[in-house]
Amino acid sequence: MRHLAAPAGAGAMERPDAVGESGAAACGDLVRISLRIGGGRVREARFLAFGCGAATAAASAACARLTGAPLDEALRLSPEALDRDLGGLGPGRRHGPELVADAAARALEAWHSARLGRHGLPLRAGRVAVAMSGGVDSAVAAMLLRDAGRDVVGVTMRLWHDPAVAAAERSCCSPETVRLARASAHALGIPHLTLDAADAFRRGVVEDFVAGYRAGRTPNPCVTCNGTVRFRVLAQAAALLGARGLATGHYAGLARNGGRSVVCRAADAGKDQSYMLATLDRDLLERLEFPLAALAKDRVRALARAAGLPAADAVESQDVCFVGAGGYAPFLERHAGLAPRPGAIVDERGRPLGTHDGHWRYTVGQRRGIGVAAAEPLYVLATDAGSNTVTVGPRERLATRDLVLDPARVHGEVGDAPLEVRVRYRGRALPGRVAADGRRLRVLLDEPADGVAPGQTAALYRDGRLVAAGTIAARPRPDHEEE
Repeated sequence: MRHLAAPAGAGAMERPDAVGESGAAACGDLVRISLRIGGGRVREARFLAFGCGAATAAASAACARLTGAPLDEALRLSPEALDRDLGGLGPGRRHGPELVADAAARALEAWHSARLGRHGLPLRAGRVAVAMSGGVDSAVAAMLLRDAGRDVVGVTMRLWHDPAVAAAERSCCSPETVRLARASAHALGIPHLTLDAADAFRRGVVEDFVAGYRAGRTPNPCVTCNGTVRFRVLAQAAALLGARGLATGHYAGLARNGGRSVVCRAADAGKDQSYMLATLDRDLLERLEFPLAALAKDRVRALARAAGLPAADAVESQDVCFVGAGGYAPFLERHAGLAPRPGAIVDERGRPLGTHDGHWRYTVGQRRGIGVAAAEPLYVLATDAGSNTVTVGPRERLATRDLVLDPARVHGEVGDAPLEVRVRYRGRALPGRVAADGRRLRVLLDEPADGVAPGQTAALYRDGRLVAAGTIAARPRPDHEEE
């Protein structure tokens, strides 16, 4: 009642440093939080609330907490804390504290996002920024570091804004996963910051993805994201928050090779994600930790449930987080302007077998959806953007033993000793060796690989350690063709 009778911080703020809103006027509840920030603190917090008394009271409690608070404390503001300040509103009015906490988090997100790339708080010994995606893995990674006595802060990246993604349950880019990551951080008692990195993600990942399909390649956006955007943004967030250390919930490990850190496989072979980290910068690896390296997924789930973490039963995220409902074809239609364009389906001699609506709808190795009747199953062998043709043939024509990687990134001594080569995330590692070819790497496989397409990533391992990786640039030569 005190917060309703004389609300703290009620009214608009002139020239605020950051503003966050949550709710919708259409449903009767809308909260706007305005902040003035300086010297590592929230100097002033004010609010406007439209709707029920619970939202007004929670906004007043939030402004009372935020005004004068260090940024670390502001990043800990949770619905639970506001509910306690109000004496417990009950389930029927819980939406008030939730709206207000979300509005405050969005204001802090706007302020920090505008400062990415700048220095923020002074470095704190032992502080580590943990990338929290809303899933159970990153939540447990943060918990393990906290329990080890580390000074932990959670960072969530808002990478994409698309209603179709918001509707996809398994997308790590949806608003729900952002809220789940924040709830997990608050349950752990650590500060949590969301950053809007959508522009960097669009330039570094989505545009590359679209260009790849336009050109008839099959890009791997997850590898691209980790190599060019996600970890770079995490490092920028760490600079703002006074952290040098970086950590994620990936199932991967780190080992020393020639005095430098290199990625290696995780203990849980079924969940190993080292392939997805194949193009990470070596400088970042010196600051990076993978707390789940020695754990199995079942153990991670059990730890989360025992701790009562909100993300304990979160579903696994989908492979390509930003395409949303319907998969990559509808995404390309929405964002790349690709429209149906009739073309020919041909055999390897160029003889027409049928028609299609666009080469970009097909990937090498695809069997279903080709729409051509034949005596034996047909697979996509190649796509040609210039002629808008799709070449199909029997499965054995997919086999290749020769790959060219360009560009390539070398993490350790490649040499001519045997290697293990993985050409897709869930694919079986194949024995092979490397022949250097200028800035490119030529990979010769001892066993044929099926369905290898230009644009895919190949990761090369020795003794479980990642020694090199690159983009498959040359069209693989079928295994049975003559030199």
